[in-house]
Amino acid sequence: MKILRDLWDSALRLTDERLTHILDHPEMSDMEAEIGETLLRPERVARSRSDEEVLLLRDQGRRKILCAVVKFREEDAFVITAYLTDN
Repeated sequence: MKILRDLWDSALRLTDERLTHILDHPEMSDMEAEIGETLLRPERVARSRSDEEVLLLRDQGRRKILCAVVKFREEDAFVITAYLTDN
């Protein structure tokens, strides 16, 4: 398990299972470092429409947008997934 930091200096868990799931997608296979950078320096932060404890942190510094999805609970915060998107 990795502990990453976000723009508010919160500790975020990224489990081995979640990292493997993310990196198994061919377009994400070499994006591990970019996930950490997006958490630290997102260009945009949005709250999930379906879960008020979830934030989407986005970075548009490439052809596609990298979106890192993080669940924040009072006692814990963790990366759910990360993916590339066009919008």
